[in-house]
Amino acid sequence: MEVAPGIYQLKIPIPNNPLGFINSYLVISGQESLLIDTGWNTDEAFESLNQQLAEAGVKLGDLKYIAITHIHPDHYGLVGRLERQSKAALVIHEIERNLLPSRYVHYEDLIEEMDRWLAINGVPPEDRSSLNRASIEILGLVDVAMPDLTVHGGEHLLLGDLDLEILWTPGHSAGHICLYERSRKWLFSGDHILPKITPNISMNSQSIGNPLVDYLNSLRQMEQLTTDLVMPGHGAVFTNLAGRIKEIEQHHEKRLGEIMESFQGISKTAYQIAIDISWFLPFNKLAPFSKRMAITETLAHLELLLAQGRLIKTEQDGIIWYAVP
Repeated sequence: MEVAPGIYQLKIPIPNNPLGFINSYLVISGQESLLIDTGWNTDEAFESLNQQLAEAGVKLGDLKYIAITHIHPDHYGLVGRLERQSKAALVIHEIERNLLPSRYVHYEDLIEEMDRWLAINGVPPEDRSSLNRASIEILGLVDVAMPDLTVHGGEHLLLGDLDLEILWTPGHSAGHICLYERSRKWLFSGDHILPKITPNISMNSQSIGNPLVDYLNSLRQMEQLTTDLVMPGHGAVFTNLAGRIKEIEQHHEKRLGEIMESFQGISKTAYQIAIDISWFLPFNKLAPFSKRMAITETLAHLELLLAQGRLIKTEQDGIIWYAVP
């Protein structure tokens, strides 16, 4: 579907996922083309991508760049297969590049590390195995390829008469990037800003800094952008960037307030707080991977409150506890 002159939104299926699709974007300018994000590594996704490229008059061999907003499987998973059939330069942020080996190649150590992370944050032994191994299934959805161009933010991808600026937008992932075409006022927002749902912001064993602080800071920086069209990684394109940023900020303020109210004068672990607060389903009805995301998202909020001086953190018998001072 052409959403702007030379910009095609490609809906790549992600079966058995409530989101249904990931949005890849084909950008054509003159004789050059760029693909932003790919879908995960399944035959269905690969065939869908190729069919939609063909409908736009582009072949894999025509691509100049493949830019990945972040290395979550639904955005990065197909890159290895695409690189074998394309001469495109693969563009990824340095932080994401550095995470690839531990996340998708030598992942056994990460599984053990995550088990320890869940343990110190209060997840009982009988629940840890299912939560920790919930992501194993998605490893088969990733065909790893290393980038040809490693970026940090501030670089420009020149494509025909388009000038796409790389914006480093940490939060949903530490090396998440957006692409901004200033003269057209186009923003490719990846999972940084979505039109209907709030991106998951997690604190986990591979986190760098304070993810929710980083996310909210990068949101505020994006309020300065002038945009006519925002093209997200999931959902429909939209226009009111500033309004959507305000809604996301309000969501996090509400979540922070809910967490503070949950303490009721006692110390709690991140796991106990995650059980207490509201999700799209009651915590005990969430699938294991969603439970893990709920715990790590709760941790991101707890660490922001800690940084603000609204909580204190202690350790006892190998378990981390949070409390209102």
